[in-house]
Amino acid sequence: MPDGVGREFEAAGHRVIYLRNAIKTGSADDVVAVTASANEAILVACDGDMKSLVRKYGMPRSRTKDLSLIKITVKSKVQAAPRIREAMSLIEHEWHYSEKKKARRLMIEIKDSVIRTNR
Repeated sequence: MPDGVGREFEAAGHRVIYLRNAIKTGSADDVVAVTASANEAILVACDGDMKSLVRKYGMPRSRTKDLSLIKITVKSKVQAAPRIREAMSLIEHEWHYSEKKKARRLMIEIKDSVIRTNR
């Protein structure tokens, strides 16, 4: 994930934990997802296979049932931070909406010309 993405969240007043400061860089996707879920953090990923993590790794759903994910799928990672900046109000809106739900979970996919939320 480009550091610029984290800086966009910080500029909007959000706390950011960079992967390299929390667990070993290059850790398996399932470790990253379980760590984010256990810490009630929103995982922001440019990794194309994160959305299918549970199926791919056969992880018990209970370990990631609360995983919140913002998946960034852009042609150039240089566009990741500007797309986050453009989507920030929607991200915050969806987070506030998800906080009201019993099964709190945020799922957003940001592409070059599309932003999709799953409720």
